[in-house]
Amino acid sequence: MPTEKKEKIIKGLRDVFSRCSVGILTDYRGLTTAELSNLRRRLREAGIEYHVVKNSLAQLAAREVGLDEAAGSFVGPVAVAIGYGEIPEAAKVLTDYIRTTKSILNIKGGFLTDRVLTPRDVESLARLPSREVLIGRVLAGMQSPIYGLVNVLAGPVRGIMGVLQARIRQLEGQ
Repeated sequence: MPTEKKEKIIKGLRDVFSRCSVGILTDYRGLTTAELSNLRRRLREAGIEYHVVKNSLAQLAAREVGLDEAAGSFVGPVAVAIGYGEIPEAAKVLTDYIRTTKSILNIKGGFLTDRVLTPRDVESLARLPSREVLIGRVLAGMQSPIYGLVNVLAGPVRGIMGVLQARIRQLEGQ
């Protein structure tokens, strides 16, 4: 029978899991307190929460919000980086931290609102460009055919202008 304290923790995790856009599971074993504090500070600066969770309580909370597949990922010592904004941001901060500090922090996987992520998926998320860059690329892709069409349609007009300019020079020369 869950105690009142455990029910409160489950309710808090359920609220966090239902509101988040991404959760990344890490194995924090071997990190010193200073390293863990540094990691938490970097994540907090990016608007990401970092919670060390008890697996059984996290599994219950995940199942209650419909993350049944992700519930199986809570095995062993687990801490979860919870992102509410852009999905790749949490993955970028974690992978940058591991790369720059040469930390032994291990990414175990993660979850989105609709799917479970493998460690390789998390690394792929970290390599994604920012939202603004992606929007710029889409807009450039949409503008390119329009510019091509304008150039093709303007070609005959440029040709006629060239002929008229040549005729004007020819008449001025007489």
